[in-house]
Amino acid sequence: MIRSIALAFLALALAACGFHLRSALSLPPDLGPIQVVARDPYSPLPEALVQSLARAGADVSRASRERGDVATLAILSERWASTPISIDARGRAQEYALRYAVVFSLRDADGEDIVPQQAVELARDYIASPDDLIGTDSERDLLGRELEREMTASIIRRIDGASRQPMP
Repeated sequence: MIRSIALAFLALALAACGFHLRSALSLPPDLGPIQVVARDPYSPLPEALVQSLARAGADVSRASRERGDVATLAILSERWASTPISIDARGRAQEYALRYAVVFSLRDADGEDIVPQQAVELARDYIASPDDLIGTDSERDLLGRELEREMTASIIRRIDGASRQPMP
């Protein structure tokens, strides 16, 4: 009996707090095909964005890129940095901050800004023992892949947010 009441109370409290699941990605209906352009041809970010946009229902086919009447998601800048944030008694770095910053913009086929140029910066801290270099490198690589996934999600969320705002 007490469990039933507690469960009912928790369900009501959850409903009252305003929690709701995130809805699916919403792209502007008149956006048309999208081309992802990056300055760095070897970066994995553009391919991850193409896959995310395709999952959201966007047309990112090669045929549309050749016509020229496409919206453009431009990755203007991509920067990685690793900065020491603590040192040991011998002056060796013990902890680092790994930072990933991307500047991007989204324009429609007419050149109008849908998402104006903006920067997204993500950071993660990690411990780097000078005695365990192999573990440090693998941890840094793992954090780098995680930051790339989060950057893709962040850019997609910003596109979604811009498309949900009423046009003036």
